[in-house]
Amino acid sequence: MTLKSLILVLSCIVLLGTSPNEESFTWNENRKLTWADFKAPVNPNSDAVALTASGITFGYSINRTNKRITGFKATIESHFYPNKSWYVRGKADDYILGHEQLHFDITELYTRKFREQVDKLKVSQNVKQQLDALYANINKALAETQNAYDTQSAHSMNPEMQKKWELRIQEELKTLDRYKSQ
Repeated sequence: MTLKSLILVLSCIVLLGTSPNEESFTWNENRKLTWADFKAPVNPNSDAVALTASGITFGYSINRTNKRITGFKATIESHFYPNKSWYVRGKADDYILGHEQLHFDITELYTRKFREQVDKLKVSQNVKQQLDALYANINKALAETQNAYDTQSAHSMNPEMQKKWELRIQEELKTLDRYKSQ
């Protein structure tokens, strides 16, 4: 891989703007991304050699008895969007794929953090507002972490920092293993 091709690595996290019918798959510890998963046409206006689109989906139902909220159930998942993810053939290699995989792993990490927060939430009459606020906050934190990862690793150009991020995210994922996606 040339230095120039590494410089051109860019990742994007799609947090909003996906339709319910959008093709996606959920994060799974036994399934790593492959270049075949990146199905979108290459953006001709981008200098990047790869783009990952991933995000957290969230839904909930509220149980009521006599107009009082008595419980809730939430569904939280990490998704990868093949039709919004792309790469430049001949310029992207396994090292860059690892960089892109870590973006998806970071999405899973924040999915686990979100599940942990929801797990600790107590039923109250404003639980809907609390759930919505948690979702907004976790998406903000996810975006900040994704940006910090790209900035600090120089979009994978800094192999030492790339390795530090890989170790950090692996450790954090282990810490929240009980909340992992199935």
